[in-house]
Amino acid sequence: MAARGAWANIKPMPGRKRRPPFNAFLYRCRNFVERFFSKFKHFRAVATRFEKHVEDYLALVKLASAKSGCAS
Repeated sequence: MAARGAWANIKPMPGRKRRPPFNAFLYRCRNFVERFFSKFKHFRAVATRFEKHVEDYLALVKLASAKSGCAS
């Protein structure tokens, strides 16, 4: 990860003496994305890529997104 310029944004333990860098805004965004994909797992057709055509798959993703309440 470090070679690509990425870093882990995990909330440190309260008693830790040397705390790694932490950004609360990025943590909330990461949590939103994790919850979004967790809800997507309930849609079997999306998870298994049932639709093979790109347009049909995108429509299915949008439908599942709207139904799960994560549409922006």
